[in-house]
Amino acid sequence: MIIKNLLKIKIHPLFYLFAFLSSITGLFYEFVIFTIIIFVHEMGHVTAGLLFKINIKKILILPFGGLTIFEMPINIRLYKEFLIAVMGPLFQIIFWLFLYKINYCNSVFNYYNTFILLFNLLPIYPLDGSKIFNIIINKITSFKKSYFITFYTSIIIIILFIYVIIFKNYNLSLIIIVLFLIKELIKGYINFNFIFNKFLLERYKNDFHFSKRRVIKNINSMKRDYSHIIKEGNKYVTEKEILRKRFDNVSK
Repeated sequence: MIIKNLLKIKIHPLFYLFAFLSSITGLFYEFVIFTIIIFVHEMGHVTAGLLFKINIKKILILPFGGLTIFEMPINIRLYKEFLIAVMGPLFQIIFWLFLYKINYCNSVFNYYNTFILLFNLLPIYPLDGSKIFNIIINKITSFKKSYFITFYTSIIIIILFIYVIIFKNYNLSLIIIVLFLIKELIKGYINFNFIFNKFLLERYKNDFHFSKRRVIKNINSMKRDYSHIIKEGNKYVTEKEILRKRFDNVSK
């Protein structure tokens, strides 16, 4: 099973460019350390996915990070998504403790491990920090509001990074990371309607059994981990009935 998923590792073309640049600038050792930490981090996500029997679509290794893409429903229970998100940072910490125990930690490893750990926990889409932040917001408000709160929080932090690049530290690596994050943010914004419709369609086609129920006015107020009753005037209908009308009309 593990070997099968390791075959799903894909190397981004920029990775090879950074590997070459690091070798000719005398920073190849640092690049290797950085890559090892990224690999350990992604194996944390992979391990959590395997524990929950979730299929892994792709493990993308970038020169400045990694991205594990799962084939899982949007309506997966929040606690499962939370564990998948935190297992990456947790594996990093466990790996650091292991190396520290055998006296193999050095300043280079400590620096990059701390940098990756803290940076990845920032609430910027699609970093783990944004997933954890989004899960917390989903406990408070609707799926739709949670998505946009996470999105606009990401924009604010990206603007702060742009300020740092322009006025404080013109760093090529930071510029590339910020450009990548901006690209992902734009893609996330463009795809929202598709993501929201997928969220609704999953609820319509599958029988999710949630212990909590709430009364709402329309589907825009639907929350994860809840089943819903929609109030239409003086009448109460199930979410299935509302979604049936929505998707049956689309299919006609």
